[in-house]
Amino acid sequence: MSELSAVYLPELTVGRLLGSWRLDVPALLLVVLLGALYGLGVARVRGRGCSWPLTRLAAFVLLGLGTIVVATMSGPAVYDHELFWPAAVQNVALDLLAPLGLALGDPLRLAVEALPEGGADRVRRVLTGRLVRTLTFPLVSTVLVLATELTVYFTPYFATALRVGWLHELMYLHLLAAGCLFVLPVLTREQALPVWCTHPVRAALVFLDGIVDALPGLVVMTHGTLIAGAWYLHHAPPWSPDVRRDQQIGGGAMLGIAELAALPFLLTILAQWSRAERAQSAALDRRLDGELAPAAPESGGGPVPDLVRPWWETEKSEVAERVRRQGHGAGQADPYGDL
Repeated sequence: MSELSAVYLPELTVGRLLGSWRLDVPALLLVVLLGALYGLGVARVRGRGCSWPLTRLAAFVLLGLGTIVVATMSGPAVYDHELFWPAAVQNVALDLLAPLGLALGDPLRLAVEALPEGGADRVRRVLTGRLVRTLTFPLVSTVLVLATELTVYFTPYFATALRVGWLHELMYLHLLAAGCLFVLPVLTREQALPVWCTHPVRAALVFLDGIVDALPGLVVMTHGTLIAGAWYLHHAPPWSPDVRRDQQIGGGAMLGIAELAALPFLLTILAQWSRAERAQSAALDRRLDGELAPAAPESGGGPVPDLVRPWWETEKSEVAERVRRQGHGAGQADPYGDL
């Protein structure tokens, strides 16, 4: 028993899942760097007298950076070498949830507003460059996300990462970057996508992406071959479920988190679409009001503009002259009476 206690972690319970933590220095450095850059951008924007929504700041910090911390340093990170399903939760959280939180903070727009004019122009040139436009093209980025997850689980990538620490950290970064390629351009207020990617198109793309993101979970859950089977068969603690059952639980968790992330993503796009429609309607109303204002009659007893006078008073023709004569002769009777 003493030998087992020295080798295996204690049985995983809800309490241990929530209360177990370990330090991941590379992940912590990444979180500190992203948080510092974002905070500096917000400070610069507010220092210029502009505002930056607290909701965006909260989304970036809590959902974005918070998910990275939880995925790499909490219970799933502690038990990811003993059980497959905590590792699956880690990976899908970094691939889907963390990019969604970072994108809701709109760091691209923040960078443009915080940087000087020359720096903002450089950011926009990068966003519109050929390489970035190719990688963030909606269908390309969706395929890249799917290919990343399938490569992780169905090549030696994941099994090797369990043995090699630096590759494990690189896998974390790989998953996070792949997810950001799709989410950041879709949610940013900057023009990072082609002009034809209007809000209805984006909503359709997000719906399609939600279906695609569910595929890896389904494949993992139903796959007949064990993923990193040699590792987990050797390192499975006595209290763990059957290794195949463990993989099924992991696939189900991936599927559930993918659908969980798709719903707020789609709702955000629909909310942006609604706000854009209201803003467009308000702009159109102001334009119409400005065009119709000169046609309104002036107050103060001045002469009535020709645009609002009857045609027989303004038109110079024989018919108009006859109407005017008949009107005066009949005491301003109906001018159409004899026509």
